[in-house]
Amino acid sequence: MSRFLVHIHTGPEGPNKATLGCLVALEAARKGHDVTLFFAADGVHLLSPQHAGIEGQGTGRLGEHLVALAEAGARFRVSGMSAKARGYDEALLEGHPAAFAMPDALIDLADAADTVLCY
Repeated sequence: MSRFLVHIHTGPEGPNKATLGCLVALEAARKGHDVTLFFAADGVHLLSPQHAGIEGQGTGRLGEHLVALAEAGARFRVSGMSAKARGYDEALLEGHPAAFAMPDALIDLADAADTVLCY
C-alpha cells in the first residue's frame, strides 16, 4: 500500500476544509494505506478537545474522524512551534496517537510519502 501524508494547516475557522482533510486521511487509512497527519499553524487547534464538535458541511464531525483515524492506525505529528505559539503544551497530545515534530520532520515525511495532500 501507499504512504500518505496529509498536512492540515487550516484551523477551526475553516471547518469544511479541516474536516475534509481528516475525512480524506481516514478513507486512505480505511483502505489500508499508511497515513500520517501533520498538524501545523492553526491546524494544531483541531486536536484541542474544545474543537471536537466542529462539523463540516458534508464532511463529518472532527472528533469522530480523529477517533476513527487513531483506531485505523494513523499517526499524528504536531508542529511543536505552532503549538507553542498558540499556547499549547504536551496536554494537547493526550488521547491522540501524536507527537510533536519540527519542520524538518515535515520535510522528511513529505519526501518519504507517495502522496502528499494539504488542507
